[in-house]
Amino acid sequence: MAEPSPDAKPSFVKLAMRNMVRKGRQSLLHFGLTAVGLMAFLVLVAWLGRPQLPGG
Repeated sequence: MAEPSPDAKPSFVKLAMRNMVRKGRQSLLHFGLTAVGLMAFLVLVAWLGRPQLPGG
């Protein structure tokens, strides 16, 4: 893959994709941890904000 010329800066997306290809396993691990953490946070917020039904 040809490196861009010094005066042309690659876009953030291109840099991120290149970094993800270079560090594939670490990127997938961090993505998985982020997804699990976000889901846990959403479940916690939903559980704390659940309505109190009468007779429950």
